[in-house]
Amino acid sequence: MMVSAAQVKDLREMTGAGMMDCKKALVEANGDMEQATKILREKGLAAAAKKEGRIAADGLVEAYIHGGGRIGVLVEVNCETDFVAKTDDFRSFAKDIAMHIAAAKPIYISRTEVPEEEITKEKEILKVQALNEGKPANIVDKMVEGRIDKYFKEFCLLEQSFVKNPDLSIEQLLNEKIAKIGEKISIRRFARYELGEGIEKKQDNFVEEVMAQAKIQQ
Repeated sequence: MMVSAAQVKDLREMTGAGMMDCKKALVEANGDMEQATKILREKGLAAAAKKEGRIAADGLVEAYIHGGGRIGVLVEVNCETDFVAKTDDFRSFAKDIAMHIAAAKPIYISRTEVPEEEITKEKEILKVQALNEGKPANIVDKMVEGRIDKYFKEFCLLEQSFVKNPDLSIEQLLNEKIAKIGEKISIRRFARYELGEGIEKKQDNFVEEVMAQAKIQQ
């Protein structure tokens, strides 16, 4: 079922959930606003959005080392209280995020962090590619927007598919954890190091190894 932008906007204002989550909920509810709100609440998305205004200044810095020191990740995950930061559930979540970063190699946390000049440069490249493919000029801009979304999904942590469960994005995983724990949780920053990165030499496929290990640990 097709839903209008106005419906999505209204649901977002009512629940505070993300635009794409609102759209999916409306499609699932066949346009029924009340049912869509219920769907978002059941998934914990509305609850997560209501916690956005809170301050998450506690938490921990989690480390993940793979392959005897060939890949290393540090990630800061914040929550509201020291009590939650010490729970196994929160620590397990932080460890999963660190492992995911090692495997998926994000560059940014969210699309809002991507520099505008980087987006402009990428759009220019995508536009030339589309024109070289012989696509009609009148649909090239729409194609570029679609492909730039793929760019965000590839390089923005929150939009990536979780390596241990590709049916979930990292943002969905985060929202589920917020709903379960009952506090605001945020992934503040991360650093990923790969041995020999930037040095021209034969590269082993570390990413496949990390993803394989992640599946084993499920």
